[in-house]
Amino acid sequence: MKRKISEKFIIVTGASGFIGSVVVRNLNDKGYKNLLLVDDLKNGKWKNLVGKEYIDIIFKEEIFDFLKGREKEIAGIIHLGACSSTTCMDENYLLENNYRFTKKLCEYAIKNDIRFIYASSAATYGSGSDGFVDDEDSLHLLKPINMYAYSKHLFDLWAKKMGYFDKIVGLKYFNVFGPNEYHKGEMSSMIFKMKNKIVDEGSILLFKSNDLKNFKHGEQKRDFIYVKDAAEMTTIFLEKPYIKASGLFNVGTGKAVSWNKLAFALFDAINKKAKIDYIDMPENLNKQYQNFTEANMTKFKSVFKDKFKTTAISDAVKDYVRNYLILDKRL
Repeated sequence: MKRKISEKFIIVTGASGFIGSVVVRNLNDKGYKNLLLVDDLKNGKWKNLVGKEYIDIIFKEEIFDFLKGREKEIAGIIHLGACSSTTCMDENYLLENNYRFTKKLCEYAIKNDIRFIYASSAATYGSGSDGFVDDEDSLHLLKPINMYAYSKHLFDLWAKKMGYFDKIVGLKYFNVFGPNEYHKGEMSSMIFKMKNKIVDEGSILLFKSNDLKNFKHGEQKRDFIYVKDAAEMTTIFLEKPYIKASGLFNVGTGKAVSWNKLAFALFDAINKKAKIDYIDMPENLNKQYQNFTEANMTKFKSVFKDKFKTTAISDAVKDYVRNYLILDKRL
């Protein structure tokens, strides 16, 4: 068991959610038990916390009252709590929840010299036509294509304006998949959605290409990263000698994978012969669909060198399907 960096406690917001709960597991595995979790437990998310160790769990609305007078007791804040729906139409809610609350929490951390690590999103890159480089100086050039992405982008812009990127860490998560996403509904990964369809019907549905000049059906590509890897790439910023690393960092593999390849990996994990049918893309997605995403991992690798390597897509899918989905288990 690794020794804790501090006897102080670590705050994790969004702690019962998909990435948040795996971050909690990752911290527990490293010996961190002094955790304050911030979240609600709706939609069965409480199940993601079963078997994990922490000090307490509170609602987001209670956090600042709880923190009064405890400034010197906090080692770090990992802020993952947000509305993550790319199809959410409540602009004011996204603005308040993803932008203004994050500003307030960040200001608290900066004022009290507390390590602040927060979730941005690869969605802030928009169509990706200008690339996927995690460069703070190029933030003003990005053009998000949905309100969720814009709410995340607003905070990134604000942090840059305030000169905070020499103190804080922003993580641009790409397409994360893996255990503990049971509650996510339409926002869950394709693997989660399609596993039962393969088992029941023996086939899988993928969207037809809306840009056949550049992408054949199913050959649209994304940077898919296993949630276990994403969690490690989050908590590593709390460890020596990386406790002083700061700025925006992509969290991905750096290698785009086609939907077809991901589907074949899923069929292989279930030991079924591959059968893929292609369907028209819904109009509401057609206008904001990313046909290609691939994290530029140069900055991350420059800090961590060979400290960390991501799991190969076939191995990640196999682990997820065989050790969690089929067994209905959580991490």
